[in-house]
Amino acid sequence: MGSGTGLVLYIIFGAIFFYILYGVVRAAVRDGILQADERRARRSGELDRR
Repeated sequence: MGSGTGLVLYIIFGAIFFYILYGVVRAAVRDGILQADERRARRSGELDRR
């Protein structure tokens, strides 16, 4: 019974870890896309002024 409980806890903590990792990667990708959009808008504005 003890090894079954350990296995379940291992799976639960693994799932929590990967869920948090998913959130971190998702936020990083979102921020990167927003930053790229801002750069593109800035460059477009600079080209329009010329």
